[in-house]
Amino acid sequence: MAIDPKQMSIDEQVVYLMQGCDYGDAETRRNMEKELRARLIEAAKTGKPLKVYLGVDPRTTDLHLGHTVPMRKLRQFQELGHECTFLIGSFTSTIGDPSDKDKTRPQLTLEEVMANAKTYTEQAFKILDPELTKIHYNHTWLAPLTFAELIKLASHFTVQQFLARDNFAKRYSKGDPIWLHEFFYALMQGYDAVALETDVQVGGTDQIFNIMTAGRKLQQSLGQKPQVAIIVPLLPGTDGEIKMSKSIGNHIAIRLSAEEMYGKVMSLPDQVMPLYFKLVTRYLPAQISEVEQALADGSRHPRDIKMELAREIVSIFHGDEAAQTAEAHFKRVFQQRRLPEAIPEMTLTDPTPLVKLIVAAGFASSKSEARRLIKQGGVSLGGQVTKDIQREIAMEETPVVLKVGKRKFLRLRRG
Repeated sequence: MAIDPKQMSIDEQVVYLMQGCDYGDAETRRNMEKELRARLIEAAKTGKPLKVYLGVDPRTTDLHLGHTVPMRKLRQFQELGHECTFLIGSFTSTIGDPSDKDKTRPQLTLEEVMANAKTYTEQAFKILDPELTKIHYNHTWLAPLTFAELIKLASHFTVQQFLARDNFAKRYSKGDPIWLHEFFYALMQGYDAVALETDVQVGGTDQIFNIMTAGRKLQQSLGQKPQVAIIVPLLPGTDGEIKMSKSIGNHIAIRLSAEEMYGKVMSLPDQVMPLYFKLVTRYLPAQISEVEQALADGSRHPRDIKMELAREIVSIFHGDEAAQTAEAHFKRVFQQRRLPEAIPEMTLTDPTPLVKLIVAAGFASSKSEARRLIKQGGVSLGGQVTKDIQREIAMEETPVVLKVGKRKFLRLRRG
């Protein structure tokens, strides 16, 4: 439901927009709150909405909940009536952001970036309101820059400023290469803020240098008022510790089915629930305070609060009805230890190797992955775990239910 800005005071808006933000420094947070409040007051007086943007480099087509955290913050600005831009880093993606990396990123072509951008924006609109979102591509103003203009931009920064960045400092101390084009990335992102004449930029903690130093510095140097930085933390994955990452395998993809997404959220450690409520849900500060209080005083069981979190997240991406169905599925399978009501079926006409069957069902991407699942005890037939990678399913054994992992079921029948 959209929020009527007339029903929120400026102070309430500041609390809402700063909810979950992390600057790593209390003084910086106070300064950003002060600047944000001043911008909001000015917007209210003039009736002119703030220009807010979030820049993304679509280097992949598969988004997870971690990617949606800054999108959720941009959505909050939309709800309060501000002008919001979803900026596709169609030029910066071809350079590769070194911000959170201890090695050089591979460079993409513009064609690869634009292909990724299509599916990226489709998924982003699960969070953002497409009718209120402006889409821009930064190659339209970065590609035409002349060498002389680039030199002028670079003249506002020192090499020492870049080498002081943690990831560059580590690589420099180890003697690992730092390529000159990696320095240009912050200049390019800073120039995005200038080109868009933004009041506010949203980004993750890995973007502090690009937003706070490069963006604000270039705007001020080129005669603009420096933007307010809204910095959100990197979302921890299902392990509760390391930032969510597909490569690590602790991610919750937003394209998961409702049942799988619900189950993944229920696997989160209890201690990260307050952060998830702040960063990935539609909850207002007062609602989050109630959740935190209930966790602190024990008035509600953590399991029930986690189920509320799972319902909310699934509802965002699949709708309320799907969330209710996913919860019923979870209760039946994981709490009551019963089989799901609806299980897909496969008909066998010949004895079939278990490894081949798992791959054919789509439960593993390769035979080697299927063998690993079996060896690790993640496969059962008729409720009995099997670790025999040579196992064949004989015709006389059917019908039987194959279970792979915690959430994948298949009923096998004789043809």
